[in-house]
Amino acid sequence: MKTVITNTFLTATIKSFGAELCSLKDTNNEEYLWEGNPDFWGKHSPILFPIVGTLKNNSYQYNNTEYHLSRHGFARDMEFQIIDKNENSATFSIKSSKETLKVYPFNFELQITYTLDNTSLSIEYKVINKGKLKMPFSIGAHPAFALSGNFENYAIEFEKEESLKYYLLENDLISNKTKTLELLNKQVTLNYPLFENDALIFKTLESNSVTILENAKPKFRVHFKDFPSLGIWTKMNAPFLCIEPWFGYSDTNESSGNLFEKEGIQILGANETFRSKFSIEIL
Repeated sequence: MKTVITNTFLTATIKSFGAELCSLKDTNNEEYLWEGNPDFWGKHSPILFPIVGTLKNNSYQYNNTEYHLSRHGFARDMEFQIIDKNENSATFSIKSSKETLKVYPFNFELQITYTLDNTSLSIEYKVINKGKLKMPFSIGAHPAFALSGNFENYAIEFEKEESLKYYLLENDLISNKTKTLELLNKQVTLNYPLFENDALIFKTLESNSVTILENAKPKFRVHFKDFPSLGIWTKMNAPFLCIEPWFGYSDTNESSGNLFEKEGIQILGANETFRSKFSIEIL
């Protein structure tokens, strides 16, 4: 099932499966989101929960039991319920179940709220610990933006002039190898060789937003001040770019397997609620 929200400037479409944003159009009917062509990548904007990235051996230990969680967790593969809806906003929810408890033994509710406000779409995450014990989790976004035409006509502009160290992946895990993204006037021109080692993973950065420019003209901006980490990714020759605000990232080869010790993990107390949001601003 798909849900449409709209205002004077934008129309957004969200699938109930995965509560996944699958379209964002302006009044000129220009589509900003990747179409999900499986020849390149069959997703649009999956929600990453309760982990971001890959666990070492796709497993972790809790209370002397080994659990298995696949890359990016299970939320993106679950059917969400709509719990609130009006013309320009919709809220989706999943709760822990017998199936989720088999791989993630914590009682939770995850709510995703999409809201259109002028020329922006905000996406708010609410994680509720419904159990009596502390709950470890990560959450992240994975929106893919359509970039038609020549990929090298596009550039990313960071909010601040900064030294951007990113970590390289090896076998889907974060290695200790790093590179620095060289900026010129806060910008880097896109090219596919940037992504020959998979995603660019910034554990920390000073910028709270990035802007995509086409032929030097600002096209859209992603604001993520709530999020400490960022991934940027595409596939070779694919006409899209993912800009991914994260709380957490993949394991390293040195990871202990204890989710509470995982680098970047969030710990939510009993009956506590975690909130964060990012937004996509059409320029």
